[in-house]
Amino acid sequence: MRQDLVLLVIFIAMIGVFSAINPRFFSLPAAANILQDFSPVVLMAIGQTFVIASKGIDLSVGSVLGLSGVVMALVIRACNEAGYDPSLTIGLGLLAAMAVGLAVGLVNGLMITYFRLVPFIATLATFGAAAGLSLVATGGVQIAGGPQAVIMLGNKAYGGAFTVPVIAVFVVIAVSWVFLAKSRFGRWTYAIGSNAFAARGSGIDVQRHLIKVYMLSGLLASLAGAFVYFRLGSGSPLSGRGGELSAIAAAVIGGVSLHGGSGKLGGTVLGALITTAVLSGLIMVGVEPNWQQIVVAALIAFAVGIQSVRGPSAGGTS
Repeated sequence: MRQDLVLLVIFIAMIGVFSAINPRFFSLPAAANILQDFSPVVLMAIGQTFVIASKGIDLSVGSVLGLSGVVMALVIRACNEAGYDPSLTIGLGLLAAMAVGLAVGLVNGLMITYFRLVPFIATLATFGAAAGLSLVATGGVQIAGGPQAVIMLGNKAYGGAFTVPVIAVFVVIAVSWVFLAKSRFGRWTYAIGSNAFAARGSGIDVQRHLIKVYMLSGLLASLAGAFVYFRLGSGSPLSGRGGELSAIAAAVIGGVSLHGGSGKLGGTVLGALITTAVLSGLIMVGVEPNWQQIVVAALIAFAVGIQSVRGPSAGGTS
């Protein structure tokens, strides 16, 4: 049976179990909260899917989320204090956040392709640097001071569950699926992950493509930072802590092979939905929040174990 179908069955069963224990889990407010938690995770996980499919890893996404949100908050506060129009203020803040993500992704890509650092070490370095810059820029405190339009944009729900940023996330999911499953960019990503030497021999500029992949991951992590900023109305240097673990968990649970060359974006989306729903459900049934990281780690271990049993090519392609 296809892994994405298995994940869908697991998700439905999980809803039934949590709803039986606490009926509030199967409610519109609970669904709205899960969507809010799901959105930044799935954005990072999509980037992670491209990276892992190319046989890499990106440990910097959580720190990029935090740094992007902080930079966005600082730019928006400065523009708001200068009396700029709220729409222009938000637009400039969003562009600043995206620039941060692209810059970190570029650094990651250059270190991996031209300085020959393994992805784990390269992205671990930017993970620490981005986290440190966030603390330096803020002094360890949240940055607020944006216009009221920020709060309205991030929290006004349509249909009881869908805010404008959540709707935007679903648009990003759709566009990313097309890129991975139907475009040359996706085919080249899988080819490099399967066999970089053969991909180079077939005419693919492997170094240039990998730089683009890591820049894409950084960009999506920065959009996750923007989402969190809209949700909270402020930027916090700690908002992305543990985000890399959640993103990797979603991708691996979704069937993206750590051996590279395979994986489906639909599985990643379901993986992100399962991880966020599990954590929300555990809280609603009375499990302490401190257990969240342990649960995510256990889910990763379980998914990797399943991959090991099924073999490197178990994930398939989109």
